[in-house]
Amino acid sequence: MTGRIAVRRGSGNVFADLGFERPEEELLKAQLVREIRDILKRRRLTQAKAAELLGLKQPDVSALLAGRVHKFSLERLLRCVRRLDRDVVMVIRPKALAGVGTRRKSVQRKAIAA
Repeated sequence: MTGRIAVRRGSGNVFADLGFERPEEELLKAQLVREIRDILKRRRLTQAKAAELLGLKQPDVSALLAGRVHKFSLERLLRCVRRLDRDVVMVIRPKALAGVGTRRKSVQRKAIAA
């Protein structure tokens, strides 16, 4: 097999690369879900206990943990993070220049984890 595969460098946001309508929002949702999932795992909570703590129904926790976040707004996810005794810090700054996506991603991760 000598076929060539076309490769294109990603932008740092897979949702933008896949053509999502609001890629920055989708990326932020994914980061919030990852934080929520990590906290619930560390605390070894069942979905029923997690639902009680987060103020959700158990099927919603199941959807959240599976990454099905289409029915979760950013506000709802932020509320979940706050219910897990975490602060969320927002940083507003000028847009990153083209090709600086990796630095921006690490800054966002740190801000969410705070």
